[in-house]
Formats: sequence, structure tokens, C-alpha cells
Amino acid sequence: MKLSTGWIVAIVIIAVIVISLISGIGIYNNLVSKEEGVNQQWANVQNVYQRRADLIPNLVATVKGVANFEQQTLTNVIEARAKATSVNINPKNLDAASLQKFQAAQDGLSSALSRLMVVVEKYPELKATQNFSELQTQLESTENRITVERRTFNEAAQAYNTYLRRFPSNMFAGMFGFQKKAYFEAAAGSEKTPKVEF
Repeated sequence: MKLSTGWIVAIVIIAVIVISLISGIGIYNNLVSKEEGVNQQWANVQNVYQRRADLIPNLVATVKGVANFEQQTLTNVIEARAKATSVNINPKNLDAASLQKFQAAQDGLSSALSRLMVVVEKYPELKATQNFSELQTQLESTENRITVERRTFNEAAQAYNTYLRRFPSNMFAGMFGFQKKAYFEAAAGSEKTPKVEF
């Protein structure tokens, strides 16, 4: 039995459609997987920032116990914590503006904590307490975790963004509304070498 040219063309068209459909499903599923990886890593970033925020009330309570401690410094830390914990970002909206707003609030808290630690240097009796020492160690550990999670988030976002921009996944990304994810960036001025004077 000989197939007519019309049937051969129809079979070829159907085969192309089936292959395209299977390929499209694979690309869509990869986009979903990579986006979920970014969302999961974003949750890890938020988790370590929350850990830091949870340590601050204990730190403030410990510092308040020292007579004549600078009240304005404590107030600044409390206000910076409130601002940092009030900025929440939905992982679906991880654009540059929202991530920059989140980062600015967290940088404000980091700055307030740094000023607190500088002021603490004037109070050797506070530095000598076991409670303060343990809290300081936990904060340092948390800051290291923040650095690691931010780097891992940037790696997940980079893998997602790269896949999103490649052909043919860029066509499917546009059709299904997948958006580029923003990265954490270094704080302004951090590229300059600090000037140390003795």
C-alpha cells in the first residue's frame, strides 16, 4: 500500500507538532523548577534575616541592663529592626526595585548593629557577661549565614535568568509570564578599599 503525498505531509506535520509540544512541556517544566529553586532560596535568605531579627530583642535586653548605656543607640537598633522586619517581598515580585528596598532596610539594621557594637566597647563589664558574649557569637554566626544564603540565592537566580534568556526557552518564558529575578548587590562604596590609619 502506497501512501499518498498528502498523507506523508500530514504525518510530518503531526510529528513536528508532537515534538514541539513535548519540547515545550520540557522547557516549561524546567522554567517552573528553576523558579521554584529561586523561591526556595529566597525563603532561606528570609529565614536567616529573621534569625538575626529574633536575636536583637535579647541583645537589647542584655545591653539595657548596663547602667548609663546610650539610650539613643538602643532606640536606633529597635527602630531599624522594626523597619527591616516590615519589608516583605513576595518571591514572585523579586524585581530590582523590591530587592533594593529589602536590602536597604537590612543594611540599615546592619549599620545600627555595628554602631551598637562600637558603643559596647566602652562597657567592659557588659562585654564580660556570658549572655552578651553568647549573643554576640550568635549574631556573628548569623551574619556569616546571611552572606552564604545571599550568595546561594544569587547563584540560583543566575541559573534561572540564564535559562530564561536562552533560545527557545525565552519564547516560552514570555508566553507564560516568567520574569527575570534580581540579584543581591554589594552595598554602595564597598568596592573601595578601606583606609586604615594608625
